[in-house]
Amino acid sequence: MILMHGNVISTHLESKYLDSLYDDCLNTLHHETLKPEIVIQACDTLYKRVINGEFNEIIFPLLRSSNISYERFRDMANLFSKEELEYKCKIELGSMLPPLKNGTIRKRYPLGILFHIAAGNVDGLPAYSVIEGLLAGNINILKLPSSDNGLSIRLLYELIQIEPKLKEFIYVFDVPSTDFATIQKLASIADGIVVWGGDEAVKAARNMADITTKIIDWGHKLSFAYMTSSISDDQLYQLACHICETNQVLCSSCQGIFVDTSQKEVLENIGQRFYEQLLKANKEYGKTDIGMRGKNTLRLYTDKLEDNNYKILSNEGISVVIKYDQELELSYLFRNVWIKALPHENIIYQLKPHQSHLQTCGLFCDESEKDLLASLLASAGIIRITKGNMSRMFAGEAHDGRYPLVEYSRIVEIDS
Repeated sequence: MILMHGNVISTHLESKYLDSLYDDCLNTLHHETLKPEIVIQACDTLYKRVINGEFNEIIFPLLRSSNISYERFRDMANLFSKEELEYKCKIELGSMLPPLKNGTIRKRYPLGILFHIAAGNVDGLPAYSVIEGLLAGNINILKLPSSDNGLSIRLLYELIQIEPKLKEFIYVFDVPSTDFATIQKLASIADGIVVWGGDEAVKAARNMADITTKIIDWGHKLSFAYMTSSISDDQLYQLACHICETNQVLCSSCQGIFVDTSQKEVLENIGQRFYEQLLKANKEYGKTDIGMRGKNTLRLYTDKLEDNNYKILSNEGISVVIKYDQELELSYLFRNVWIKALPHENIIYQLKPHQSHLQTCGLFCDESEKDLLASLLASAGIIRITKGNMSRMFAGEAHDGRYPLVEYSRIVEIDS
């Protein structure tokens, strides 16, 4: 389906509306401006309707299929509230820009037209990406991910019903990734392309974009936990719960664990302790999808047959694989975790080559060790260090070390 001028339209009319899209956008830029206050009020109204249960027929099945608790959903929905969005704008955009010494006035303007190429690993993320574009005053064209379940277009449609002024600033197209011609046409309209995806998605966007088009990439990232031997069972359980709750599919999800040790015995001891806590958390959260459990069981069985230098602890569809190298890698996901020794003296040497793919580190250590370890991790490229839930969300947090509202804006200087 297509969302165009506030109406949901059949996809077979796509070419007709594509032909007029650029002129429609230019007409909006000529006649309309969008203040963040308008967007915030509309989002807050929609947020209240969501938490009051108006969209439960869509949301509850998604929560069940994704194994997301209602409490976590409420935390995610809260990001759309007036209080949180006002705080986000204050943090990211700040106050009015003061004039320069010579009296030159500075004003913040939107980039103009944003083309969002969304990923499907988080339900509602495509809609949130558009809202960030709206807060900066941009016209937003969204390409839905193939796995979208209808939530994004429903939220954006309802947002327009609440505030009709938004209808000329939101366009949604359900275009398959194989339709390169249509995607390139949408990209050619944009002043900035917002890419949520891995290296290949970012590379494809750069190849299709004009040399003058800004690429804002929120690429796939890798996150991990780093802990010392003083880790408690309660902290291990906390980490296990995070892994079970996210199933390791988020950029901020823990893929594996590095332990600040060079001793094999210490590594294996913590690996065994964590495995016991992961079994406990897995029972608490309920088993993952049977298909993923079967797929990972076959992978682990193959690893055992190949006689890799691993120690594999597995049962009930989850695993902890104790490895004896120091390489950062993606896990098998869905509650299958690697654990490796990485003395803090080696952090920068091992992790710096992966800087462009690093995101969150869950740091578990004594307070006296925190400053040193956090500094080493940050110098290696980590941009988010947490002491608990690695996927917790706060208004005002940066995306991968950058503020999206700044990325979606430009500064214009006008001599007085």
